[in-house]
Amino acid sequence: MIQGFKEFILRGNVIDLAVAVVIGAAFTAVVTGLVTGIFNPIISLLFDSGEIAKAGIELKAAHDGTPAVVLSFGLVLAAVIQFMLVAIVVYFALIVPMNYAKMLQAKRAGVQPAAPAGPTDTELLIEIRDLLAAQNRQ
Repeated sequence: MIQGFKEFILRGNVIDLAVAVVIGAAFTAVVTGLVTGIFNPIISLLFDSGEIAKAGIELKAAHDGTPAVVLSFGLVLAAVIQFMLVAIVVYFALIVPMNYAKMLQAKRAGVQPAAPAGPTDTELLIEIRDLLAAQNRQ
């Protein structure tokens, strides 16, 4: 049983996943700092709000002890910006360099890029069907 656990832990996928989780947690702190330190103040200025969480539109004013009804879109906007920042950084910092490295490695190994695939059987059958339909109309 211990041997099976040891083999499971030492698999490449488990270690890669653990590294990805640690890097992801550290990266989240960087992106959160960017959003709260740079983008939230800009958005707050645009919507004349002192804090991004307070950015919104008042739909109904407070009246006789009932709280105001506010459409608070600031938090959603901050989350969307944070998501976009993460996606952009992951793409340009990880995906683009990895694709370039794979291309260089394939070039060094003498592997030629695969030729574009031809039409599938279904596409050919659809084309034949359309040609027969056009021929029968004449």
